[in-house]
Amino acid sequence: MWRRLGVLDWIRIGLLVLGLVFVATGLLPVREAEESLSDIAPLLVFLVGIIVLAELTKEAQVFDAMAARMAVLGRGNYAALFVLCTAFASLVTIFLNLDTTAVLLTPVMLALAPKARIAALPLAMTTIWLANTASLLLPVSNLTNLLGMEKIGLDAQAFAGRMAAPQLVSILVTMAFLWVFYWRRGERRDLRYTPPVLEPVGDRVLFAAASVACLLFIGALLAEVEVGVAAAAAALIVVAAFAVRDRRRLRWGLVPWQLLIFVTGLFLVVPTLSRYGLADLMAGLLGPGHDPYRTAAVGAGLANAINNLPAYTAVEAVVAGERQDQLLALLVGTNVGPVVTPWASLATLLWFESCRRHDLQVPMGRFLLTGAGLALVGLPLTVWALVATS
Repeated sequence: MWRRLGVLDWIRIGLLVLGLVFVATGLLPVREAEESLSDIAPLLVFLVGIIVLAELTKEAQVFDAMAARMAVLGRGNYAALFVLCTAFASLVTIFLNLDTTAVLLTPVMLALAPKARIAALPLAMTTIWLANTASLLLPVSNLTNLLGMEKIGLDAQAFAGRMAAPQLVSILVTMAFLWVFYWRRGERRDLRYTPPVLEPVGDRVLFAAASVACLLFIGALLAEVEVGVAAAAAALIVVAAFAVRDRRRLRWGLVPWQLLIFVTGLFLVVPTLSRYGLADLMAGLLGPGHDPYRTAAVGAGLANAINNLPAYTAVEAVVAGERQDQLLALLVGTNVGPVVTPWASLATLLWFESCRRHDLQVPMGRFLLTGAGLALVGLPLTVWALVATS
C-alpha cells in the first residue's frame, strides 16, 4: 500500500500529522481543535457522499453516455460542440462539485477525443478551467463555498441569488478565453469533427439508478436539504443498486480518504498558524478599506501560491462576519483565480494527474500564460458583477 502512495498523498498525510503535533504540543488547544473539527463534520459527510455518488455514476456510464450524445448532437460542428462541452462541464461543476469535474469528467472527455477524432487539449482545458470558474453558484460547487456558508450567513437559495450574476460573467469570460486560445480553427486540427457511434450502456438498471440519484440530489439542494444529508442519501441509492447488480464495484477505494485527511489536517494547521502571526499578515494584505477587488486579488494570489483551500481559510479568519460582500469577493478570488499554477486548487492537481495517466502532454508555458490572462481579466469582471448586483 505504501508503494502506491504518490507525492500528493504524502503531503496530505504530512499535513494531518503536523496538525496532530500542534494539538499534542499545546500549540493548538484541544478545545479549539475539537470546535474546528466539529464544524467540518457535516462537510466530511458531504465529501464522502458526493465522491461515492460521482464515482458510481461514472461506473454506471452516465457521464460517458452524456458526453457521447453531446458529441452526436453537435453534428460535426465545432462551435456547437464547444457550447455543449462548456455547458456540460459547467453543470457538472455547479451541481456535483469541481473535483467531480476534474476527476471524472476529464477522463470522459479525453476518451471522447479519439472516438470523434478531436484534439484532446481543448477538451481537457475546458474541464479544468470551468471546474474552477464555474464553481461559484451553489454551496456544493466548491469546498470553499461550504467552508464559508456559516460565516456568510446565507442559505443555498440566497447564496445562489447573490452569485448568479458573477457566475454568469465568469463562465462567459472563460468561454471567450477557451475559444480564442484552444478551440478556434487555428488551434485545432480540422474544420469539422466526426460524431462518434453511440454504444449501448452495459447495465440499464444501474444507469437508471445513478441518473435518478443525481436528479434527486439536485432536487434536494433546491429544496434546501442539508448538503451532507442530500449527498449521503443519493450515494446510498447508487450503492444499494450496485450491491444488487454488481457488488464487485463496491470497494473501499471509493471512499476519498485523501480528501478527508487533507481537510482534517487543514483545519488543525491553519487555526494554529493564525494564532501565531498568520492572521496579522492576512489583515495587512487586505488593508483597512474592505475593498472587494483587493480581497479577491489577495485570495487569488494566495491560492496560486499555496492552494485555494488554505488560502480561503487563512483570509476568512480576518474578515468580519458582517462583511458579507467582502467574504463573497474572497470566494470569487479563491474560486475563479486558481487557474494559473498547477497546485492552485485540488481540482487542478487531480486534473494534471488524469492528463498524465492518459498520456496528454500539457504545455506548461501555455497553461501558465493563458491561465494568468484568464485570471487577470476574469477576476475583476466577476467581482464587478458581484458589486453591481449587491
